[in-house]
Parts: sequence; C-alpha cells; structure tokens
Amino acid sequence: MRPLRYSINITLDGCCDHQGIPADEELHRHTAESLERADALLFGRVTYEMMEAAFRTRAGAKEGPDLTDPFVRMINAAKKYVVSSTLDRVDWNAEFVRGDLGKAVQQLKNEPGRGLYVGGVKLPLALAELGLIDEYEFVVHPRLAGHGPTLFAGLSKPVDLKPVSRLELASGAVVMRYEPRR
Repeated sequence: MRPLRYSINITLDGCCDHQGIPADEELHRHTAESLERADALLFGRVTYEMMEAAFRTRAGAKEGPDLTDPFVRMINAAKKYVVSSTLDRVDWNAEFVRGDLGKAVQQLKNEPGRGLYVGGVKLPLALAELGLIDEYEFVVHPRLAGHGPTLFAGLSKPVDLKPVSRLELASGAVVMRYEPRR
C-alpha cells in the first residue's frame, strides 16, 4: 500500500499563498528529495494548473524552467493524478481522478509503490476529512504574510498528529513532519 503524504509551505501566521513564500535552491532541493519518496502526485485543479504553468518544460521553448533544477526535472517526469470537475482534459503525464473521491484515492493508495504526494489547499482538506492522509509535512517559513489563504479552514473535526521529524533549512524555514494519531 502506498502512503499519501501531504506537504505545504506556510508562513508563521498560517498563509499558504505560494506567492507570499520565498523559494530558494535549498527548498527546491528538499522538495525534490521529498517527492522522490512518491510514485505519483495528486493535484486539485488549481495546484495542477499552477505547477504546470511554472514548471512544465516545452519542446522548443525559448524561455522556461531551469532544467538543471532537480525539482523541475522530477516534476516534469512524475506521474500526476488530477481531481477536477471543471477541466476538460489534462496532459503532462496526468490523468483524471473521477467519481467518489474517497474510493478513487483509496484505490490509488492500494496500488504497490513508494507513495503518493499531494499539495494544495482544498483537495487536502477533503482528504483530511476522509482520513486518507498518512503524513503531513509543513514547511514553516520565518515570515508574516498578513493574508490568507490558510490551511484546513472548515475542517469538521480535529486531526491529532504526532511528530515524526524536524529539519531546519538555512533560510530559517523549518520542515516538520507528522503522522495522524489513529
């Protein structure tokens, strides 16, 4: 069974807007290493479109992501599953997850492999509600953003977590991993 791991960058005041968080080479390297623990990525529409726009390499393009960046290479090669009721089609090594979210994600988890990796805000809220997330990783940046969005707004019941690991990056960001207490 593949574990489902959630990872998100947030500020000290809980903002998870990707535009409000600085990304440096060390953060990209850490994220690439984390993603190596997964066979596939699970995205909602917003995260899929954001990641594709930022990191997809296109043949013959004069400008684009830095192909020497391990994160860029990894994300372009990764298998992706997209949860969306509004997109008509996906490509970029992607396919749709349709139907009952809980059953569809549980089926993906039941497949053999290293794991699934999910990011974003809305999809992880739904997955947390269903009890499907096996590991939570919060990369907390030493910044106050003063705005949202925030994580897990509207969660119907608390999810108690136990710490698994902690790592401080040179930027002062702290990577904290947790597992649900079951």
